[in-house]
Amino acid sequence: MGSKKKEIALQVNVSTQELWEEMLSSKGLTVVDVYQGWCGPCKPVVSLFQKMRVEVGPDLLHFASAEADCLDVLERYRGKCEPTFLFYAGGELVAVVRGANAPLLEKTIREQLEAEKRVLAEGRERRVIKDEALSDEDECFSHEKNNGDDEDLVSSEKACTLAIIKPDAVVHGKTDEIIMKIQEAGFDILTNEERTMTEAEMRLFYQHRAGEDTFEKLVHHMCSGPSHLLILARTEGTEDVVTAWRTLMGPCDPHVARREQPDSLRAQYGTEMPFNAVHGSWDSEDARRELALLFPGFQFSDQIPESAPLGKSSRQIWSVFNPQWGWCVSVCVCGLGRGRWLLIVTMW
Repeated sequence: MGSKKKEIALQVNVSTQELWEEMLSSKGLTVVDVYQGWCGPCKPVVSLFQKMRVEVGPDLLHFASAEADCLDVLERYRGKCEPTFLFYAGGELVAVVRGANAPLLEKTIREQLEAEKRVLAEGRERRVIKDEALSDEDECFSHEKNNGDDEDLVSSEKACTLAIIKPDAVVHGKTDEIIMKIQEAGFDILTNEERTMTEAEMRLFYQHRAGEDTFEKLVHHMCSGPSHLLILARTEGTEDVVTAWRTLMGPCDPHVARREQPDSLRAQYGTEMPFNAVHGSWDSEDARRELALLFPGFQFSDQIPESAPLGKSSRQIWSVFNPQWGWCVSVCVCGLGRGRWLLIVTMW
């Protein structure tokens, strides 16, 4: 029971201005995961935070999470499509990390913790920063032609794609390994959500494969247990995020993948079709359709965030089955933002 309490207390949920001020008064370094309501806190970094807490102890290192829509002080972080981690010491901002980049987070935590220890022990001056990516000048500049000097200015405009760690990989305990390989390959994990799919969702999701012999087997497999749904962006290199993810996955058939791309994810974690461990969008248009279906609150890079809370789902699914005629119709309506809607109708 004690270990469970420690796990729950790892990150303090800061939901009011009073709790925010209390957090700022904490002695030592506090790392705040600023998240959007539609995706929740960043799960891929929890294991890192747990490791750091065990290694360092709870006296000078604290972790918190805060939804941007709940606090006025975080207003300018609303509508961002990637995780943001704010580092506070002595009530002041001392560092910012964007994206679920575990190595960079660990490096920043260690550096800032050592710096704060010197401030407390030796009376050194604390280095306070301003988040330049949110300054008025930078916001104006980001709408002009970018000269490439500051990648953070366009960090919220990264192209994204969907990745799914399928039930066969999840049930065999391979999720953490796959996530680690994704991060090592230079991807930014904007969100990671564990979810068990419904049959209606998967029939809509794979409707373009309804004529294949393996369609029913694929739908059944995807509903057989929890999957991990990830939204990926590219953190390095110039390769398109969709192409880069498909390259890392490898050929659909694990047998072909082991022969042609033995280092790919499907070669290492897949067994046979359709148990090939991971799914990826075919192209950018497919990525938009899939994200709209599974993450209806997600704001694409060319969209202006709306005033309505992103946490409220704008997706509805209806299914009607007629046993006499032997057919079923599913209708999915997804809100894409800015008054646009995606209507998907499937009959089988």
